[in-house]
Amino acid sequence: MLPWHQYLLGILLVLAGMNHFRKPALYERIVPPYIPVAPTVVILTGIAEMALGFLLMNKNTQTEAAYGIIILLICFLPAHIFMLQNKKASLNLPKWVLILRLPLQFLLMWWAFLYI
Repeated sequence: MLPWHQYLLGILLVLAGMNHFRKPALYERIVPPYIPVAPTVVILTGIAEMALGFLLMNKNTQTEAAYGIIILLICFLPAHIFMLQNKKASLNLPKWVLILRLPLQFLLMWWAFLYI
């Protein structure tokens, strides 16, 4: 049996990935303009989040999933920076929340690293 916190991260990733399909326009707004085909990127990252979440909850694939999660979170950094730079992309979140989201990504990377 895996530790409860590993299941928690896996479930959070699956739910976050599902949200890409529930509210794609929200995610398309935070894709920086230099990244082409935002709708496709949103769908692919949603699929990746769900897949990695499920893979993390399996002892046989947890290491590969953890590496994948870390890579995915690194790929998400430009979106978080774009949210700080662009009012429309900020989703009207307070500046302090947007700033806090950056170190949160590194905390999530560390959390995933625990399963390598």
